[in-house]
Amino acid sequence: MNFVATLISASAGALDSAALARAAGALNAPGQPVWLDPGIAADLPFSGDRGNDNRQVADRVRTALAGLPVDVVVQAAEGRRKHLFLADMDSTMIGQECINEMADFVGKKAEVSAVTERAMRGEIAFEPALRARVALLNGLPDTVAEEVIASRITMTPGGRTAIMTMRKHGAYTALVSGGFTIFTQRIAAMIGFEESRGNILTTADGKLTGEVAEPIFGRDGKRAALIELRTKLKLKDTDTMATGDGANDLDMISEAGLGVAYHAKPAVAAAAAARIDHGDLTALLYIQGYARAEFAV
Repeated sequence: MNFVATLISASAGALDSAALARAAGALNAPGQPVWLDPGIAADLPFSGDRGNDNRQVADRVRTALAGLPVDVVVQAAEGRRKHLFLADMDSTMIGQECINEMADFVGKKAEVSAVTERAMRGEIAFEPALRARVALLNGLPDTVAEEVIASRITMTPGGRTAIMTMRKHGAYTALVSGGFTIFTQRIAAMIGFEESRGNILTTADGKLTGEVAEPIFGRDGKRAALIELRTKLKLKDTDTMATGDGANDLDMISEAGLGVAYHAKPAVAAAAAARIDHGDLTALLYIQGYARAEFAV
């Protein structure tokens, strides 16, 4: 058995023996399922041609599951556990887009949110869109991040468990964001990441100037960060995993040994090697073969 399909339910009960049997029917010469978390996540080993598109195989399994809220990730069985993990912040590790929440303080949330959505869908270039949105924040106190984090930001379920479990097993973790260091530094520490990268908002006299320091850290910067850390840690391409939801994550996701689209925009979900549409961030552990008993608590 040289491949594995990992099935992950968003809630207890959706994944049972009948669902596993239907999934197995869509696979070539499936073996016996291995429960990673009974009723929640299971591995289905199977034989396959390495020339097959794993995404197409995953689509066949999803079709066999007839609309159940179950994520399916198909990959080679060897080398599933990763030693380097990079993650996007906004709408991935947290539930919000920080720039949208900041814009609410100047009555521009709807306007900024619309631009953010277009940028994340890849409909407009990220860098000019960021500059335009940041310009609207001119004059906000530089303490705004503390207020936003305290009153508006929610951590995505399973995020800290995913990071601390990977770190427990020797992986290096980095939060990489097209957002701002005034958020990434704080949020990375809250979740447990070992480092973070983002854009720097310029300030004067305790207020934002409406400008972002150049060069902007975006799509190219995220991919470069993955390559830099992979080289520094002397890792193989296949030892890496990255996740995100927006267009500026695409190059990083494509560069990673396993790129995961997490509750992502359509173009990102279509391009990524793996996609999580239903589960929380513990899905990132199940797809690496971690059983619930191995999770950090």
